[in-house]
Amino acid sequence: MRATQLIAGRGVPLDRSDIDTDQIIPSDWLKRVERTGFGAGLFSEWRDDRTFVLNREEYAGATILVAGPNFGTGSSREHAVWALQDYGFEAVVSPRFGDIFRSNCTKTGLVPVQVAADVGRRLLDVISEEPAIEITIDVARRTIEVPAARIEADFPLDDFTRTRLLNGWDDIDLTLRYEEEIVTYEAKRPAWMPTTC
Repeated sequence: MRATQLIAGRGVPLDRSDIDTDQIIPSDWLKRVERTGFGAGLFSEWRDDRTFVLNREEYAGATILVAGPNFGTGSSREHAVWALQDYGFEAVVSPRFGDIFRSNCTKTGLVPVQVAADVGRRLLDVISEEPAIEITIDVARRTIEVPAARIEADFPLDDFTRTRLLNGWDDIDLTLRYEEEIVTYEAKRPAWMPTTC
């Protein structure tokens, strides 16, 4: 996982609510055994519609997905987060997230930015009107800004998750912070006990 302090880029307005993980990445994509290549399946059932927002040229290369409320509900599939990241998104903005989806985001480096409903609505409207407008998400300060539209808001991010994102620590990195203690402990274990190697 790479360290993330600042995300600056354009947004994609996905003006839909109650988007579940099966809509983000349909179940037929879950047969893959690697973590890459899921971007092609992102919202694949909706992308058959030529007018779907991800098919529109003015949003190509955008790195921030701005969605309606209740994003990422449903099953706990990590594939939904992998698909968003593989497509090129670095952050998702919504007034509300599914709990498991939000947790999966923070463990892989996709920044979940939860905003008030009125801020979410304004962001969707501004991006729809001006696709080239720049959005800045500051993980250290826990803020989202669109200076050209005079939008500035805080978003909740607990200290542990903030530190994790700022340092790029996934679960393995967190464990390896205690490598010296683990090695010391393993060296003292009786030989007859099972090992992790």
